[in-house]
Amino acid sequence: MDMNLPPVEELRRVDVELARLDARRAELLARRVWLLGVLHSPAGPPTAPPFPGAPRAAETSPRGAQNVLLTLGGTLLAVAALAFTLVSWGSMGIAGRSAVLLVVTSAALAAPAVLLRRGLASTAEAVGALGLALTVLDAYALHRVALPETDGLGYAAVAAAVLAGVWAGYGGLLRGLRLPFPAAVAAAQLPLPLGVLAAGGGPAAVAWATALTAAADVLLLARPVGVAVRTTAGVSAALLALWALPAGGWLSLTSPWTGGPLLLGWAAVFLYAARVVRPAARVLAMVAALAGSAAVAGPVRAALPAEWAVPVYVVCGLAVASLWRPVRAERIPAEVRAGFGLAGGGVAALGLVWALPPVLGGLLGPAGRSAGVWSGTHAAPVLADYPATALLVLLLGAGAAAMVVRGPWGRWGAVLLGWAVLTALPVALELSYAAGLVVRLVATGAALGVAVRPGVLTRGLPEPAAAPERPEPAARPEGAGWGVAWTAGAPAAPVAAGALLSWTGLVAGLASAGSALLLALDVRAATFVVLGVLLGLFVAAAVLGAGAARETAAGGAVLAAAGLVGAGTAAAGASAATAGLVLLLVPAGTAVLAARFRSLAAELSGVAVGVLAVALTAPRPEVLALALALGGVIAAATALRAERRRAASWTAGALFLAAAWLRLGVWGVTVPEAYTLPVTVPALVVGFLRRRRDPEASSWVAYGPGLAATLVPSLMAVWSDPYWARPLLLGTGALAVTLLGARFRLQAPLVLGGAALALVAVHELAPYVVQLVGALPRWLPPAAAGLLLLAVGATYERRLREARRMRERLARMR
Repeated sequence: MDMNLPPVEELRRVDVELARLDARRAELLARRVWLLGVLHSPAGPPTAPPFPGAPRAAETSPRGAQNVLLTLGGTLLAVAALAFTLVSWGSMGIAGRSAVLLVVTSAALAAPAVLLRRGLASTAEAVGALGLALTVLDAYALHRVALPETDGLGYAAVAAAVLAGVWAGYGGLLRGLRLPFPAAVAAAQLPLPLGVLAAGGGPAAVAWATALTAAADVLLLARPVGVAVRTTAGVSAALLALWALPAGGWLSLTSPWTGGPLLLGWAAVFLYAARVVRPAARVLAMVAALAGSAAVAGPVRAALPAEWAVPVYVVCGLAVASLWRPVRAERIPAEVRAGFGLAGGGVAALGLVWALPPVLGGLLGPAGRSAGVWSGTHAAPVLADYPATALLVLLLGAGAAAMVVRGPWGRWGAVLLGWAVLTALPVALELSYAAGLVVRLVATGAALGVAVRPGVLTRGLPEPAAAPERPEPAARPEGAGWGVAWTAGAPAAPVAAGALLSWTGLVAGLASAGSALLLALDVRAATFVVLGVLLGLFVAAAVLGAGAARETAAGGAVLAAAGLVGAGTAAAGASAATAGLVLLLVPAGTAVLAARFRSLAAELSGVAVGVLAVALTAPRPEVLALALALGGVIAAATALRAERRRAASWTAGALFLAAAWLRLGVWGVTVPEAYTLPVTVPALVVGFLRRRRDPEASSWVAYGPGLAATLVPSLMAVWSDPYWARPLLLGTGALAVTLLGARFRLQAPLVLGGAALALVAVHELAPYVVQLVGALPRWLPPAAAGLLLLAVGATYERRLREARRMRERLARMR
């Protein structure tokens, strides 16, 4: 047993141990009775559980049952006393009232002393709680009878103070009771606020009263008192702060010189609490930092114009956040610094959200064009009355990110906010049209520069550890919070930081380029200038960059070149079809350059421009055919490269075929073979080459599609063609295909050619058969059919064997 424990705690532990020993003694006595019965029983030992006589495990402990009974008893007595005071009080005289109060209250307060001496701690606690409740009723009764004219708030304040003192003294006399001291602390929360209200104090005075009361509670937290007292004081201080802090914030907005000192007082209270209550130090420090920032910013804000309000709060928040830096670890505990960082960062983040509208206006404002392209009319200014101090907030955020936040996140934030400053500049300062274009192009160039050379901003970052592991919280040195550990581990490696900055620069650069181009479309000359500058920027980024930056810049350069070509054709007054033909120069140039500078993004951009060019020529079929043919030439040139040969070859073939079909349609050609033979011949050549490379390939895969592409449409045309030339040519071709299939044992040519030949023969013989059937007697067809069935039936087995052999021969073919 620990002799250094407080008497109340030691007594509780002694009671628990005694209860456990009593239960074990009862169990052993029951076992002893059972064993004696076994020894004296003539029938031998019965089959019974090891402890048949032992009582079942209780569903509640003796201490729990006792506490429930005492709580119910005390509650019933308190209810009875309350009913007596409120209902039966008026039926007694003054002497009777005094006697009842004196006897009941004195007995309830004196009884716990006797009960504690006899070891009945729980009973003493219940009776003591009843006595405390009776003192409250006595105070109420005294006001109703002896002091009815007294102000209610003032009397309540005095009564709360007296009761707090009485209960504290009572707890000091009876150290075995746990309730008096927490009850005294709870009652002590009321005198100051109620007294100020009784004296006619306003919100500021009441807030000061709550602040002083909370300060006393926090001071009590540092004293060596019981857990219940500390808990009551902490909860009371938190409840007071829930009302007083919003009141102080409101006062700092309406009357800064009144609310400022109040918030400073609360900041001091929470800072001291953070020192005392270590588990909640971060949260308490964050609240203290917020209160201190609002206290300092309020008077400064009131002395400046309204548009400076947010910058003032952001400056105060950043000043608090600067205390997060680990260089002050020897003076400020780590958890407190973390709270400062969270509070200051939160204030700065809210300020940045406030400063976002000019950024969005500068980025998307040019899209709000009301007139046509090259009309010379500019979009209406957006957010013209928004405070220009938003730029200052963005600059402060960028500087703080660069200097306060360590590691790649700080540099990333500085880059992003720096780009936001340039984007918001035309809107915030209401720059002219030309100046707005220049600023947007500068933002594009700066962002692309970051994307191309992120290593300039990642210098000084630590190299990644070989096997970074998060240290255990107990092993972290003072001041080494998780934020500091993150900057020293693998996630802060220069490679990862460079990738993050590069992608950020790419996205920002493309966004600024799009905004500049939208704005430039108002004026013809500006469009050419901006497209030329963008082309130069993207080409430079593609030459100097690497990886994703190089690919993206190359694609942007192709699109910028396409824009220049399109703008040139539009300025020359060319038609859409002509513009489409001219735009094909861009994919052609891309295909030529791709042989030396390999870039998938550039090639895909060239393909997109080519699709657009072909779409522009669609209204004129003859020009569309030419565009498709030129596209086929470009694809065929691309197929000279080994890595693009397969896709480009198929694309070139499809484009050539589409161009040929379209040209035939323009010429009015209706012969289906003119459309199908250009498909069949290349398909058969491809199939022949595949069979040479892979002899096991099926003839259906190699030759089937090519043969079907011509035979099927031609057969459909034969049945509607009254002339003899088409059936003759188709039958000759089908016969040649059938013979080649039989010669080389190829299943697809044999089946397709034979089927086509049979259908052509049926088509040619059908008229004569019809004439012959019409000239014969009507009994002859049924007779011929009967003879045929008899012949088939007589030779059925042989025909079946021949059919099986034919099927096997076909199956052996490929």
